Amino acid sequence: MAMPLVVGVDGSEASLEAVDWAAREARWHRAPLCLIHVADGGCPPEDQGGTAAGLTDTAVARAASGAPEVSLTSEVLRGADPAAALIERGRNALAVVLGARGRGTLEGLLVGSVSLAVAGRADCPAIVVRGAPEHRRDRFGSVVVGIEDGAGSGTALEFAHREARARGCGLVVVHAGREPLRGTAHRPFSTQDAPDGGRRRPAEVLDAALDGLGGGYPDVPVERRVVDAPARQALLAAASEADLLVVGGHRRTGHFTLHLGLVSHGVLHHAPCPVAVAPQI
Repeated sequence: MAMPLVVGVDGSEASLEAVDWAAREARWHRAPLCLIHVADGGCPPEDQGGTAAGLTDTAVARAASGAPEVSLTSEVLRGADPAAALIERGRNALAVVLGARGRGTLEGLLVGSVSLAVAGRADCPAIVVRGAPEHRRDRFGSVVVGIEDGAGSGTALEFAHREARARGCGLVVVHAGREPLRGTAHRPFSTQDAPDGGRRRPAEVLDAALDGLGGGYPDVPVERRVVDAPARQALLAAASEADLLVVGGHRRTGHFTLHLGLVSHGVLHHAPCPVAVAPQI
């Protein structure tokens, strides 16, 4: 049985945009779509029932309208933590898809707390649907992935390559070659020193990453870019003409916002297109 795409829905316009996006994604991958709503545990059960049913019915109708051939299911979970519930469902999912902002997002936050938590802790790729309509509706014909020096880029590159193949579009592989001060928001993808204390040339970093694909999917056109700029800046520039930006999620301990690397965290807040965070396992 094919693994599903899991979508978190809360009735917000952002979550419905995520449903639209995920329906097309499910069609490309020939995957079932599972829409999940987590009802507020503080509401009386009788209130939860009507509200939850209305939210999920709206989301199901939206998905069915966009991709009628996709197998659809919906589920209402009561009293659970939304992020924890979606992370749990993501253990057996192709990806978890979320809107950039939910109903409870505080003013001034560019990405909702649930989306950040899932992106930082999910075992599968987490995709935050954001950006202008032209970026959400796949008009550019390009998937962009950021590559770093050292172990850890393989999962992101493999996911991005599969996405490009499913969409029938090109793949742009970006490596930022400049090294600013460590620990800043502009930390590059080339911050890990080689064992001998040296550093590979940027072209060698890309060669090694692409060699790891093993020649799979030769029908996907690949463009290599070495950019002499901070990583976040390089990726945001490349994403300006992309339908999807893929980055690796570097796990950290502590509060959920620190489970993401600084670059991943930055592009989730500022990218002009949907962002996929692929866990580096």
